[in-house]
Amino acid sequence: MIRLRRVPLPSATTAQLTDYTDDIRARRTEKERKDRARGLWANRRQIRPALLTALAEMAPGHERCMYCGDSQGTDIDHFEPKSLTPLRTFDWLNHLLACSYCNSNQKRSLFPTTAEGGPLLVDPTAEDPLDHLRLVLPLGTYTARTDRGRTCIEVFGLNARAVLVKGRRDAYATARHSLELWRIARDRGQDDKAAEIVRVTWNRPLVDVLVAMFHQSGHPAADALFAGEPEALGLLRDPELRSAFLDFSR
Repeated sequence: MIRLRRVPLPSATTAQLTDYTDDIRARRTEKERKDRARGLWANRRQIRPALLTALAEMAPGHERCMYCGDSQGTDIDHFEPKSLTPLRTFDWLNHLLACSYCNSNQKRSLFPTTAEGGPLLVDPTAEDPLDHLRLVLPLGTYTARTDRGRTCIEVFGLNARAVLVKGRRDAYATARHSLELWRIARDRGQDDKAAEIVRVTWNRPLVDVLVAMFHQSGHPAADALFAGEPEALGLLRDPELRSAFLDFSR
């Protein structure tokens, strides 16, 4: 998971979402609100294209899932499930792009909360997942920095799904090679090639690996985190390389 920037919707879509929410709010009982929310969402053809277009623009890589970062995002997920909070069914701030596996097999209608009622999952469009999760780069597994990070690991199976762990390890090797190729291209004055390397690297699946690499290279314990990989750490600390890659990601 990586930090994502939420984009604005077309004004017509925003107005339609407001109308739907007002319709739900007008129902007298909670059951009626849930039933109305479910019915309206089942017939969301008018707004679905605009929502998916905006979510795809926000998503990492080529429309990757905002939770696992690996598979293509195909589903509009409700961060707070509509079965629990019907008034947020058409709340744009409650919509995320998820792959069908994360949405239907992992998260489903789960929404763990703290004793005070706050969310135990992380919304990557509202806060930085790096505050809650740390990726062990050579292993391809996540460790939790907070209870919320631990819940994300469990709910989305971030370590339990072997394909994700192996994919992150491969992504780490590929990212290191990309940094080396960028340095070679720049040293040869091949600016167009260097720019293409940056673009392709950011558009690969599991870009959370690349984000973690840059983040951890600035950590006080970076030498230990990149033990045995001084070349990779040196590249990640190269001001010119950092500017090229990090400016592109913004």
